[in-house]
Amino acid sequence: MKKLTLLCALAFSSLTHAWTIDGLGDYKFEPLNQQAYIMHGPLGEPNPQNYGFMNNPGMIIGADGVIVIDPGGTYQVGLNVIEEIKKLTNKPIVAAFNTHVHGDHWLGNQAIMEQYPNAKIYAHPQMIAQAKDGEGDLWVGVMDTSTEGLSKGTIAVYPTDATTHLQEITVAGETFKIHNDITGVAHTNTDIMIEHVGSKTLFLGDNDLVHRFGRFDGTSDMHGNIKVLEYAIDLGLNHYVPGHGPSGDAQAAVVPFLDYLIVIKEEAEKGYEEDLADYEIKPFADKRLADYRDWHGYDAQLGKNINKMLLEVEALDL
Repeated sequence: MKKLTLLCALAFSSLTHAWTIDGLGDYKFEPLNQQAYIMHGPLGEPNPQNYGFMNNPGMIIGADGVIVIDPGGTYQVGLNVIEEIKKLTNKPIVAAFNTHVHGDHWLGNQAIMEQYPNAKIYAHPQMIAQAKDGEGDLWVGVMDTSTEGLSKGTIAVYPTDATTHLQEITVAGETFKIHNDITGVAHTNTDIMIEHVGSKTLFLGDNDLVHRFGRFDGTSDMHGNIKVLEYAIDLGLNHYVPGHGPSGDAQAAVVPFLDYLIVIKEEAEKGYEEDLADYEIKPFADKRLADYRDWHGYDAQLGKNINKMLLEVEALDL
């Protein structure tokens, strides 16, 4: 029954103006500017209702092909992303970028390589290494469990080409600049940010989130994430695309998450000086973060984020 429901959803999406997910809305590529298009995904966690779709796939239409950024978190999501691209252009997908190792952003590679086997997929060398060393299969399992089997058939198809900091990649007449060696570690130690030079657009991956909070795991560095967001703003670009949440200029799409992290940092530093535990720091941070309480994941992540930042503050003092 679940398989039939998914197949119906896939078929329905190809017959309408957008991929319609019952209870969530319509999802299609919308122009951010004359060259860059974004499909803003749902803000929740991967689950059966959203079929594991939760990120912001992007695309650039070049002279003789399409370039995709983060094609989604399952094979099935990748198929829908491709169908939405085909509604705008009949040009083939010639390249893709994966922003980091978390599979909700890149397991859609499978659909791209199935239909466009000559496409190149670019990513941080550590992302490729970690994905091949087990993270890819781990995320296949995460998505399968989270969607209650609706992502069945998804396999980890790895990027083909490793990137370097400030590397310029020209494909289909479009130039992309890679930004990653700012601090070494931010959201993960596998992040790249992709600048589309022609439209002055930056795809930040999960270094940036809007209206949604994610986790900071053992490979992350919250101090590094702050520096990366400051770096991104200093680039002075026109358009910024977070890994999750609405896009916009720097003030709308980057500053909110940066300010959140700065508040957490300041309160963790104060708490460390006063020998407070994370749960004792939380009320002081919460008082300053009223504007963020309606962001998805606020209640679940605030205490964890404070704990992570407090550990970093303590380590820096040792």
